[in-house]
Amino acid sequence: MTSPRRVGAPDAKNRMLLVDAAERLLLEEGHAAVSSRRVAARAGLKPQLVHYYFRTMEELFLAVFRRRAEEGLEQQAQALESDQPLWALWRFSTDPAGIALAMAFTGLARQSEAIRREMAEHSERFRAAQVEVLKAALGRYGISESVVTPEAVAVLVSSISRVISMERELGLLTGHDELLELVERRLRRFEGEPRPLDAVG
Repeated sequence: MTSPRRVGAPDAKNRMLLVDAAERLLLEEGHAAVSSRRVAARAGLKPQLVHYYFRTMEELFLAVFRRRAEEGLEQQAQALESDQPLWALWRFSTDPAGIALAMAFTGLARQSEAIRREMAEHSERFRAAQVEVLKAALGRYGISESVVTPEAVAVLVSSISRVISMERELGLLTGHDELLELVERRLRRFEGEPRPLDAVG
């Protein structure tokens, strides 16, 4: 019986360099451009080190996703603790870097069941946290769930940001400014002008 091939420590410096390099390539050129050789070159390491730390490219992509997803959950939790939770959710959901990474992994998820499952699991965790905060916020602002549910608001905010991102990639900009103004006008009605993140608390 053969023993499992050794895989490098999860906190090793070279492993982190490879994860960083894979993420940059994924964002800059898309998943089709990410190969073990190109990741290694971008990280300034030998190609064989990619498969020392990751058995497959899928494992490398999952490492990229898990790192950013966990960071995102922490960032969202901190943002939603503010006294302007609707503005916090809007800012978080429309962050260009976050949208770009989500869209890149959506493409990968079509080819990998493991990545699709991972994305679904983390997305449910994001959504559950958003709904919990939105339920309290909508109640505080006197908005009945018979008018709009927190689940619907969470999906709406996420959908707006992703559709705008996809359309911008195509060069379609008509209506974007008007939609953003419409949403932000409603946010001002409930929470006033958005304050700097470090001043909200």
